[in-house]
Amino acid sequence: MAKMYYDKDADLEIIKNLKVAIIGYGIQGRGQALNLRDSGVEVLVSELEGTPNYEQAKKDGFSVLSAEDAANQADIIQILTQDHVQGMVYKKAIEANLKEGNALVFSHGFNMHFKQIVPPANVDVFMVAPKGPGALVREQYELGRGVPCLIAVFQDYSGKAKDRALAYAKAIGGTRAGVIETTFKEETETDLFGEQAVLCGGTSELIKAGFDTLVEAGYQPEIAYFECLHELKLITDLIYKNGISGMRKRVSDTAEYGDITRGKRIINKQTREEMKKILGEIQSGSFADEWIKENQEGRPNYNRITEEEKDHSIEKIGKELRGMMPWME
Repeated sequence: MAKMYYDKDADLEIIKNLKVAIIGYGIQGRGQALNLRDSGVEVLVSELEGTPNYEQAKKDGFSVLSAEDAANQADIIQILTQDHVQGMVYKKAIEANLKEGNALVFSHGFNMHFKQIVPPANVDVFMVAPKGPGALVREQYELGRGVPCLIAVFQDYSGKAKDRALAYAKAIGGTRAGVIETTFKEETETDLFGEQAVLCGGTSELIKAGFDTLVEAGYQPEIAYFECLHELKLITDLIYKNGISGMRKRVSDTAEYGDITRGKRIINKQTREEMKKILGEIQSGSFADEWIKENQEGRPNYNRITEEEKDHSIEKIGKELRGMMPWME
């Protein structure tokens, strides 16, 4: 079992004496920056001038700097831009401005694990990864609670990287809920696998396959949409709150029996073997290489497939049906 860390295990004073730069004021950047500031930490924000995120940072009371200036002035530099641009931002704006004893911080290990960022040996490198979106990180902090976090130390130059990571997690509210220690490798590979095989890739294809099966069998697309997409939220909410067994006890006996006797025919041996292949592609770095190359070439496959997916009939019928549900706004 993983060891859990809480408020008593973290010293906020460690980070109160340091300047923290948040590079990228998106949803996660905003949540972390506001929580850090409310915890008494001096926060510098970097965002591209003229963007909505830049305007939001100004509205929130931050003096917004360039990435170069923020990195130059900060002791701790948290990089919260999108994965595919982090390497470029680091090389262009951060690398030359690092000083001995600084710390680089990440909330996802992709660029460190796949060596898109290679830091000097005289800085700390650690991760603080809230297991929730930035808006939730902020909301829970304001309620006096927190979102669980992962921490990991990649490089411990100061001998205090873990203490710094726990202090940072406390400053954004994570130790209120609990913090689990991991590694950059584990966080990165499991995160990518979850997205591809279950949360995004697996789920979206399962929904479409179910929808297509019913429509091809002659059932109305509206009914297929409700049964295979709309009602998924009811089930995932139950699982989120009660676990799989708890969900099963809260649906009908008919639904539960269908679940336990038919589910393994859908997620079968072949599916599990394909999951292992996907995990292998992540572990070997071939997925990372593919995604990096895709961005370097202007995202030809990404753009083509995205456009094709928009034309699926489930998207068209879904847009019409969601228009009947004003409570979803």
